[in-house]
Amino acid sequence: MSDRLYPTRPVLAASVAVFRAGRVLLATRTRPPVAGLWSLPGGGVEPGETLAQAALRELREEVDVEAAIIGFNRHVEVIERDEAGRLRAHFVIASFVARWIAGEGRTGPEAGAVAWVDPDALAGYPCTRGLPEVLRAARRILEAAE
Repeated sequence: MSDRLYPTRPVLAASVAVFRAGRVLLATRTRPPVAGLWSLPGGGVEPGETLAQAALRELREEVDVEAAIIGFNRHVEVIERDEAGRLRAHFVIASFVARWIAGEGRTGPEAGAVAWVDPDALAGYPCTRGLPEVLRAARRILEAAE
């Protein structure tokens, strides 16, 4: 069993909303607890790296895209319990906003599918909880930086 399921403490993670020509990069998760759902690329923070470094590393590792961080968006908490009420997952995710530099996006062990999506057209994309709100806030940060 993964140490991310039924954890003894919250798992610190980082994600990034990468924008390119008005679209944002989304990928489906391949691992529980949100396997099959569309979300921002991201993953666990490793000892000794900053949150922003973790977000960019995960972006490269998961979907082979390079980006430049514009700023911090918000934190997202994912807390899920199983049918018996036991803590199944607890993630604290630092979400960033970035501009695309290079790479088209590719699938891999952690990204089952990859798409550049209009953030206003998420219908038909089963998403992680709160993703539309995260993307609205991310776009405001992007627009303020332009």
